[in-house]
Formats: sequence, C-alpha cells, structure tokens
Amino acid sequence: MRRFTTFAAIDWSGAASERPPGIAVAVTDGAHDVALIRPERGWTRGAVLEWLQRLAGERADMLIGFDLSPTLPFVDAGAYFPGWARSPAGPRDLWAMVEGMAGDEPHLTAGRFVDHADIAPYFRRHGGREGALFGGGIGRLRAVERRQRETRQATSSSCFNLVGAAQVGKASLSGMRLFHRLDGAIPFWPFDPLPDHGPCLIEIYTSIAARAAGVAAGRSKIHDTDGLAAALKSFDARGQIAGRIDDHATDAMVTAAWMRGVAGDAALWRPEAMTAHIAATEGWTFGVI
Repeated sequence: MRRFTTFAAIDWSGAASERPPGIAVAVTDGAHDVALIRPERGWTRGAVLEWLQRLAGERADMLIGFDLSPTLPFVDAGAYFPGWARSPAGPRDLWAMVEGMAGDEPHLTAGRFVDHADIAPYFRRHGGREGALFGGGIGRLRAVERRQRETRQATSSSCFNLVGAAQVGKASLSGMRLFHRLDGAIPFWPFDPLPDHGPCLIEIYTSIAARAAGVAAGRSKIHDTDGLAAALKSFDARGQIAGRIDDHATDAMVTAAWMRGVAGDAALWRPEAMTAHIAATEGWTFGVI
C-alpha cells in the first residue's frame, strides 16, 4: 500500500474571475500541522497549474485532492452526451473537448463550451434555460454521486446543473480545463493506477471530511477559529488562519488533515461499488465506500 508523506486539499471555484476567492489550498506535512498556501494577491487558476507542474517536476511525495467532479455522468446512459455522435469516449477526451470549445476564454472558465449549440441541450443554465436533454429534476448523476445519496455519505449535485448556490458544474468544467493543461504530468486516481512514487491527484468532497470531524450534516461549513481548532483536533492536527476566516480555507484545511488520517486505509482505494468501467469513465470520490 502506497504511503504518502504530505497531503494537499484544494477547494476549487467556478467563478468567472481572475482570482476567485473560492480557491483555497491547504497542505499538511504528514505530522500534525496544517497550513494554507495563499499567494499575496490570491490564487489564479494559472498559478495553481504552475504549482502542480512544479510538484510534478519535483516528484513530490504528495497526495492532492480537488473538490470538484473531474468528469460528467457516463455510466447511466452509456455516454457523457447520449445521442450525440461526437460524445467523448473517456475523461481525457472530455477534458480536451472542454478546452477546445472554450478556446481562449480567460481564467479557465467554460462558458463557450456550455453555450455550444450541440452541448447546451444537456445543461441547465441561468435565465431559465433548461436544455431538452437535461433530464429534469436534479439532473443526471455519476455512479459515485448516486452512491453518496443512497448511503447518505453526502448529497451531490449534477454537474449538468449550472444554477444555484449548490451547483458544482462550473467549477468542475473549469477543473477539466486545468487537468487537460496539466497533460498527465500527475497521475489522477482512479483513471490512472496509484503511482509508486511522486504526486497523485484524487477527487475529494469536503463535506465528507467535515462529517468525519463531527460537524453535523447540513452544517458542514466552519466559520470561526474554535470550530476549525475542534475539527482539526479530531484528526490529531492543528493549524491557524491569519486574517479573515472563510469556509473555503477551513474546508481545505480540515480536508487536508482528514486525508492524512485516512489515506492509508486500503478499503478507500478499493471501494466495492467502483467497477472498472466506472473508474475508467467517471472516476470516484475518495472516501466514498
């Protein structure tokens, strides 16, 4: 079983701005301390990409979690975009398509992708624009998202929904552009096997870490120093935030500490509900069993 010495959790954002306040990066040294990495002017998506490329070049012994969905649903209908001849065959083809259709859109956002005439019918967009192929209700879900809901481990939203405070689609599509540009420099489990050396990317859901820390369901956001200290203590970790506390930073810090504590659990790397087909087409949220 691979053992990592350092862990990073990245709270991501789909906001169409250069330095989204929703991006937070927390790192733990594998011992007790958890710290935020925060550039003076805040993160840009390009700066996160450069940081990852540097870790890849250094062969850093780090497990890196992204709070987003790295793909769209596939298993439920046999395709990301069922009925469309150009529907991508797998994750990296999907990432390349998002990047190609978004073109030179700034800040790695993907508005042009979801507005494309062949793609728009699958999404629920702002202004009451629900595509004919969205499917109604909460929209299509990946297998791991259905598993989360069935077992009440978490409450996921469809990446095809781009409307509302709980939507995750914009951040996920932005992440796909980043992963395309990373160009395989860091393996992404479970699309790739867990590497013997160097960094590895995984998908995380910060609410799972919050619940493991004892934060009640439905109140998974931490907004104060006492709450942060208590959550970190539950994982035998410690850390502080200088300046204003926001839930993006606390989400990242608590999740990094949680990753340190559970990454050695072999069962989390072999969830029974994750078939080879699911792993290859949709991926899996680390920690969902």
